[in-house]
Amino acid sequence: MREYLLTLCITAAVTYLLTGPVRKFAIVAGAMPEIRARDVHREPTPRLGGIAMFFGLCAGLLVADHLTNLNGVFSQSNEPRALLSGAALIWLIGVLDDKFEIDALIKLGGQMIAAGVMVMQGLTILWLPIPGFGSVALTQWQGTLLTVALVVITINAVNFVDGLDGLAAGMVCIASAAFFLYAYRVWVSYGIEAAAPATLFSAILMGMCLGFLPHNMHPARIFMGDSGSMLIGLVLAAGAISITGQVDPDALKLFAGSEKAAVHQTVPVYIPLLLPLTIIAIPAADLVLAIVRRTWRGQSPFAADRGHLHHRLLEIGHSHSRAVLIMYFWSALIAFGALAYSVNSASMWIVLGVVILSAIGLLLLLLPRFTPRAPMWAQAVVPPRYRRRRKAVAESAPVAEPVSAEAEEEERTPVAIGVSGVNGATAIGARSRFLDRRKAESSR
Repeated sequence: MREYLLTLCITAAVTYLLTGPVRKFAIVAGAMPEIRARDVHREPTPRLGGIAMFFGLCAGLLVADHLTNLNGVFSQSNEPRALLSGAALIWLIGVLDDKFEIDALIKLGGQMIAAGVMVMQGLTILWLPIPGFGSVALTQWQGTLLTVALVVITINAVNFVDGLDGLAAGMVCIASAAFFLYAYRVWVSYGIEAAAPATLFSAILMGMCLGFLPHNMHPARIFMGDSGSMLIGLVLAAGAISITGQVDPDALKLFAGSEKAAVHQTVPVYIPLLLPLTIIAIPAADLVLAIVRRTWRGQSPFAADRGHLHHRLLEIGHSHSRAVLIMYFWSALIAFGALAYSVNSASMWIVLGVVILSAIGLLLLLLPRFTPRAPMWAQAVVPPRYRRRRKAVAESAPVAEPVSAEAEEEERTPVAIGVSGVNGATAIGARSRFLDRRKAESSR
């Protein structure tokens, strides 16, 4: 565990220290696109944050290779080299997209090629534990197709959720933390060496996200861009592929009897083998809804819009920071709930706790719809938005002069949801600084 923590800290430190110089390089290189209709930030912000994250990945792998206990991962498995090869390819494609905005189909092809490169070097799914049937061996083509599909889905799910400051990095950090605990438990508790690479990948991924988050929290000074979102999506998928289908169900030896019975009775243990699909349940749902929504409208599935889940949270009335925290909450609830269920599936307290936390999450999600007001005795301890100010302001305000009917009509004009200052939705606002696009271009 000490070596994992050392690898995590060095990865985070390298990523954090390089993000500042990378930001200056992105400004000089002109990787600061104009604000698009779907964006929620109000000022042009540099991208290319994935450069710092990639070098953090390289530093983590280099340090782990020279540690006593983690060195065996590199000598006994080719998976770290496969990860580095696929990550380098997807990172280069992301850097080109951050600078030149390449076509979506080209990016999709690059994602499939990166997944194929990892498959060629041995990072692939060999078999699947299916309840009631046992371990189903996959042919080479089946394993390749399933691996490529998992990589592409994970990359695009993370890319789709990267719409608010700190959202993608924080959600992936939560996901990798839950996956690290599970993979470490499988490796240490059951002595299964096949789980060691996945444990290392999760620790490095946590370091990449933690090192980048201080620069990316609202208001963000730099965005990770596609070079970062596709990179962390690939690393997350690589950890899932490394442990899914390569850990023999009989190796756990939790139950005696046939292999089918063992797999059937250990279903809760194998839930987190698909944990990356569980922990990106929210981004994956957003991905599916976006494809359905755009196809229903007759648009391309890759056409950008403002219908993502985080956009809807802002429209409800949540502020930028609160929307991000709500997404964090649901990601952690799903990921760690599945992890706790895998540890002790017989405990009803776990199910009850998940249900209670889900109810609390729904209450927080719908809180702007209720706009509650605190009683008078609690005015000093609640946030300003819940205090009763209207009566006091009305009594202290001077008598206003009579206004014309036209002015009164202007005052009653409703303001659209999502405008800065309305219901706390400060992330979307009128971009008065950039009304004239020519001035913005000339100032750059």
